[in-house]
Amino acid sequence: MSTSAPAGITRPGRPRVIPRAASAAGPRDEILHVAADLFVNRGFAATSTRDIAEKVGIRQASLYYHFAGKPGILAELLELSVRPSLEKVERIEVACPADVPEAALYVLALIDVETLATVPHNLGKLCRMPDVRSSEVFAEFQPALQELTAAYGRLGADIVSRPVAATVSVDQLGGLLVQAVEVVIRIRSRRVEVTSAHARAIAATCLRICGVPEARIARTTVTADDLLLRFAEERPA
Repeated sequence: MSTSAPAGITRPGRPRVIPRAASAAGPRDEILHVAADLFVNRGFAATSTRDIAEKVGIRQASLYYHFAGKPGILAELLELSVRPSLEKVERIEVACPADVPEAALYVLALIDVETLATVPHNLGKLCRMPDVRSSEVFAEFQPALQELTAAYGRLGADIVSRPVAATVSVDQLGGLLVQAVEVVIRIRSRRVEVTSAHARAIAATCLRICGVPEARIARTTVTADDLLLRFAEERPA
């Protein structure tokens, strides 16, 4: 399965992801990489720290040097699926031109698509797994997830048409937009590469959910490209 970033998307401050090759990763990163594979494909409850340590090729005691236990590993993996997008929300809102407010939601959707498309082993699945959702770790993670959903709702509310605003609340709108972006998880589950075309179609769908006219969507794509380029140029050397 390919997990390459959608082609053509500029990467403003791309987050660190878990390295794939053991030779290129430190022990802590390799533990996360292996745990991600096991949690997604075997299940969180069905995976033990011994399973993770054996697959990494270290003693179980060595794993505890890096993590207190399985919940700490899960907590970090869950953050990888949300935090990179959430950390860019304020910057997007500040940079978005007032005459094209739709660009803020469009850019957030593009960045969020990239986050979900590049996290290893389709980590976005974890948020949907019953054994993860019933864990104490997920309860602690939920505020971050709710914060991202609220950001979608806030950006959507800034551009929503009157007919749409009359039928859904801001909270409901945020949930709908998050669901539209999370189609990336289903695409990856089919072992299909998430392309630039997928990313832009998903971002445009977010605007359509808000009732944005097609002419405005076309203008938004140009502005969004300019914003992404600016973000890339502002990255530290």
